[in-house]
Amino acid sequence: MMKNDGPVQKTNDFSTLSKASAAAAGYIPDLFQKCFVSRTCRRAPLIHRGYWLRSQAITHCIREFLQDTELCPHRQVLSLGCGFDSLYFRMCREESVVGMTSFWEVDFPAVVKRKRQVIEQTEELRSLLVSSSECSVSVGGIGLLSRDYKLLGVDLSDISALDSALDDAGLTWLCPTLVLAEVVLCYMEPERSTEVIGWAGRRLHNARFVLYEQFSPCDPFGQVMMNHFVSLNSALRSVVKYPQLEEQVKRFLQKGWEKCRMLDMNEFFSTCVPDSEKLRIESLEQFDEFEELHLKCSHYFILAASRGVLADCLALQPICCDQTGISVSPAPEFYAAVPVTSLPVPICGLRRFGHRSCLVSPQVILTTGGFGKGNHKHQRLGDIHLLLQEKDIWTEEISISQWDGRLLHSLTPLAGGDILVLGGRFSPSHPAKGAQILQYDQITHSVTVIKRDLHPDLQRWRHTATEVSLCAGQQYVFVFGGCSVASELQEDVLFLQTDDMCWMQVHVEGVVPSRCHSHSACAWKGGAVLSGGLLQSGLPTGSIYLLLPQDQHFTFYKLDTSPPLTPRYSHTSHVIGDKLILVGGVWIHRRGIPGLSMVDLLTGHVREFELYTVTVDWPLMLHAHSSVLLPDMKTLMLLGGGGTCFSFGTHLNLQPVVLDLPPCIR
Repeated sequence: MMKNDGPVQKTNDFSTLSKASAAAAGYIPDLFQKCFVSRTCRRAPLIHRGYWLRSQAITHCIREFLQDTELCPHRQVLSLGCGFDSLYFRMCREESVVGMTSFWEVDFPAVVKRKRQVIEQTEELRSLLVSSSECSVSVGGIGLLSRDYKLLGVDLSDISALDSALDDAGLTWLCPTLVLAEVVLCYMEPERSTEVIGWAGRRLHNARFVLYEQFSPCDPFGQVMMNHFVSLNSALRSVVKYPQLEEQVKRFLQKGWEKCRMLDMNEFFSTCVPDSEKLRIESLEQFDEFEELHLKCSHYFILAASRGVLADCLALQPICCDQTGISVSPAPEFYAAVPVTSLPVPICGLRRFGHRSCLVSPQVILTTGGFGKGNHKHQRLGDIHLLLQEKDIWTEEISISQWDGRLLHSLTPLAGGDILVLGGRFSPSHPAKGAQILQYDQITHSVTVIKRDLHPDLQRWRHTATEVSLCAGQQYVFVFGGCSVASELQEDVLFLQTDDMCWMQVHVEGVVPSRCHSHSACAWKGGAVLSGGLLQSGLPTGSIYLLLPQDQHFTFYKLDTSPPLTPRYSHTSHVIGDKLILVGGVWIHRRGIPGLSMVDLLTGHVREFELYTVTVDWPLMLHAHSSVLLPDMKTLMLLGGGGTCFSFGTHLNLQPVVLDLPPCIR
């Protein structure tokens, strides 16, 4: 038996509550999961989508297995570490399964005892069993046997007991068998879990092994994930041993499996989920945790290893063969490393994300809004924060309680010294209205907030707003993209005249960038540079567009980059001379995490730089952050950043950090 397996068993209870919540919200077509919970608990949309995608992956693999074995008189599905999953009862509704497929479930004896009691005490479940009876497994565990459903209480780390229990209960070793292991082997000692993989490869001659669990433990999100399970006393042991996908593939091939294919969950979503299902999920509830979902999916994988006749059938087949699918590449080759250091004096007021920051004087950084810790809980923040430099050290904080709580807005310094606030939201269904002008007083360190009406209102967030000017002298704020609910302003390209807060019709030539949000924009040569963003398809883009002024109009130019810039979003950007600097963000087309990218705006040449964070003693997450180019033009300060890391808790960067830009950028 695994040492101290109680905490591992408790992860089943959390998972069951989450599955039941996702089913109740319409994500998962499951009428039975609610039978295994004693209370209801509505999870966040992020949790719902994570469990929905997990269900999609497992269901996809089951469908493939049933299709690949449709001519066989009988099939078996063996679920290892089944917990309170309702798979058998859901499949009972399918005519092609009844009588042709038997379902075998194995878990700790204590878990199986509880599950058996629920089944026997629930008519809705008990009625789906054919000639069921309680059984005593040879190692002392209590199980349940019916014609098509077998529930056995055995510790998976005891291979001999597992083999004997299945053999005694009548498993047919030569029958085509699908083995499922959803987030179970990762809790075992690596040697033990590898033994399970090898045992299944030896005993089952015509089989497919489907594994769903975590990987990539060393990047910031991975560290938060690993620390979470350690805090629950249920460490992810095999993830440490096999941190990368290639190592998992090698593991299976070395243990007798003939073919092995795997996808991280971002790849699975883009290639194996029908568009109709994606649209259905979008309609269920408002969602605005894109970064957290993509990061979660880049740390989970679905693997299908096959042997025997099943090895001749391709597993995890894509359902779309067009450009909407992705294939994840290795991390890029970095040109150099950029040192990152945290400020020497503790700064507590900038532990937030979804905020905006700008330099209002050479020694003062102003930050507005965001989500962080206030009043001893996580919430939308209602302050304007000032960070002041004294004697070359950023040390003093001032918090001004004049903010209305909006986040994901835009913050645009204007030529006259004012700062323009546009858009933002209070929740994904409640956009902020109107505009604000912020006026900073350098003598008193006070901020005056002037509210202004917009006609029509903007009602969007995750957009950008950049001050631009035509050669004829007209100045505007150029607004692009963003998320929105119902709004009169449907255009992606908008121009605001700030004197009277009126939207202006400005002629724009060239190809307008595709609709997106969470991109970045900065001023250059009187126009703007747009980079990255998350497209309507749910995939990030690596495009860069230049909006350049002419005499009486603007023209869009697409910049071709070499090598192609890796698609990303939720990053920040700055221009130094003719060089565009991209900082952090989220990407899903490559392993690893974005650091700092330099793009020559004249030639399109791209260089990638790794962030050297060895002196930063916490996981540094660089999405939903803000960054400020300091007056020396040699350093960047990164403020805030982080997010809700799926079910692993909310992570906030503890301190602002400073990046020393390499000489080739300055």
